[in-house]
Amino acid sequence: MHGDGLQLALVFLLAAVVAVPLFKRFGLGAVLGYLAAGVALGPFGVKVIRDAEPVLAASEIGVVMMLFVIGLELSPARLWVMRKPVFGVGGLQVLLSGLALGGVGLAFDLGWKAALVVGLALALSSTAVSLQLLSERKALNSPHGRLAFAILLFQDLAAIPLIAAIPLLGVAAASPDPVWQDVLKAVAAIVAVVFGGRVLLRQLFRLAARIGVPEMLTASALLAVLSAAWAMHLAGLSMGLGAFLAGVLLADSEFRHEIESQIEPFKGLLLGLFFMAVGMSIDLALIAAEPWTIVLGSVALLAVKSLLLFGIGLRPGRLDWREALQLGVVLALGGEFAFVVLSEAVKASLIDAALQNRLVAIVGLSMALTPLSMIAVARLLRALPDAAPSRAFDTIPDHQAKVILAGFGRFGQIVARMLVAQKIPFVALETDAVQVDFVRRFGNVVYYGDPARPDLLRAAGAGHAKIFINAIDNPDASLRATRVVRRLYPELKVFARAHDRRHAWQLMDLGANVTRETFASGLEMGRDVLIALGIPPEQAAQRAQRFREHDEELLASQHLIYDDEAALLESAKQARSELEQLFEADVEPDAVPDVVFDDDPSPAARR
Repeated sequence: MHGDGLQLALVFLLAAVVAVPLFKRFGLGAVLGYLAAGVALGPFGVKVIRDAEPVLAASEIGVVMMLFVIGLELSPARLWVMRKPVFGVGGLQVLLSGLALGGVGLAFDLGWKAALVVGLALALSSTAVSLQLLSERKALNSPHGRLAFAILLFQDLAAIPLIAAIPLLGVAAASPDPVWQDVLKAVAAIVAVVFGGRVLLRQLFRLAARIGVPEMLTASALLAVLSAAWAMHLAGLSMGLGAFLAGVLLADSEFRHEIESQIEPFKGLLLGLFFMAVGMSIDLALIAAEPWTIVLGSVALLAVKSLLLFGIGLRPGRLDWREALQLGVVLALGGEFAFVVLSEAVKASLIDAALQNRLVAIVGLSMALTPLSMIAVARLLRALPDAAPSRAFDTIPDHQAKVILAGFGRFGQIVARMLVAQKIPFVALETDAVQVDFVRRFGNVVYYGDPARPDLLRAAGAGHAKIFINAIDNPDASLRATRVVRRLYPELKVFARAHDRRHAWQLMDLGANVTRETFASGLEMGRDVLIALGIPPEQAAQRAQRFREHDEELLASQHLIYDDEAALLESAKQARSELEQLFEADVEPDAVPDVVFDDDPSPAARR
């Protein structure tokens, strides 16, 4: 294919419609599907596309858009918080991986300059492939996903000075411009992106929103991405870095979600094209001619980087071994920046074209092997479930507190803060060791232990306490702890958090005073909505209180029949009619729109 846009579009859509669903059907993921389609249709496959370079150049816009969308998720304040993992852990990974892989190059008789450039080029990982694999597995917000993103961000930053330093290491002519001019251009580009993201682009989006034409918002979003990328490219910096910086600067704007929704479709399609272009760049002829060299090189690259990343993930990354193992696998591949670095190294006469071709094939093959490696590791981790925590429950000193609080999560902490404000002493218990360690950092006195264990309740002072507050998040664990408390300490008054209506009825069976965790907040929002619709605040508060009383009476009456599905449904219908009659006298015609309250008491209902 020689630049025929229609044929190129047809090939891409064929890969999206056939290859990707097929690979996902077998659990191999979309990335591997795109790579395989690129290999099959590219210049080293059936030659439907004979030149992969134009496709690769065009598809880099997908990587640019991906980094822009990622930037939209990171406010400047959050990015500042990430400075330690970005520069500390990320810098350590590039340094150690570069030295280790450069040492391998020295062992194969490369000069120290060439070995250094090759080692650092291979130390960089593919931002596009790694983030897409994490996104497919919904692991971007996992501990290893967050650390992987920080490392990838530093790699994007490190690639810029590396590319700039190659002419200084080589024998080719250096850039005709003095170094200070390059630095000045870089600073000017960054200032332009910062100013544009903070001032000009926000005004542009406000103007587009006032016009009210959907196409204007789409055009403005694309303009924001491409302008930032172009400004950085003119200064010799990474286009992706410019787009990421623009996204960060727009992260706290009122248009963030609208921009993301406009960019997302273009990002997904162009990223798929990028993965296809990478597949097209894998030289099958070279792999066939030197199979052991390419395959062993790819395996060695994955093994060296995986081991180093595993160690870095453990310390200083502070991940557990399972998360560190996943970090090592997802970042062990080579990256797209390696193609650029190796190309510049050839121009500077640091390496020859034959070595460049081998290394490009190794990097491309490592990208293709990474999804398979992640599948293998995922199966290994499923076969090796987490062992029971070896940490022993805390020893609780002799307390005379009148209150025991079980569960120190988002719900329990609110209750605890109210008790602290009133200077009421209490003993807090939590079954999650990680949560215990986290809240202790903020000065909270919390003990690690299971409140369903009689010995722990005894040590916490349940024998002389007056109130047991059950704020446990898991409904089964909550019921188990309540049963033990009611059996051993029948005089102890129990206040329990209920996950939903059925959980509330089960707790009521045990004699607990129930608080539905979302009922009060939902009622408060309903009151605010009535006020926003024009009902006076006093009247809205009165109606909210009346609804509370009605629903609490309904909860108590349905408690007697909640195991009888037919009676429960009939009760719900009758309660809806009673509720309408209750408010009918207060509602003026056309005062507010009709509202239907769905009080479904079935097991699927959730409050």
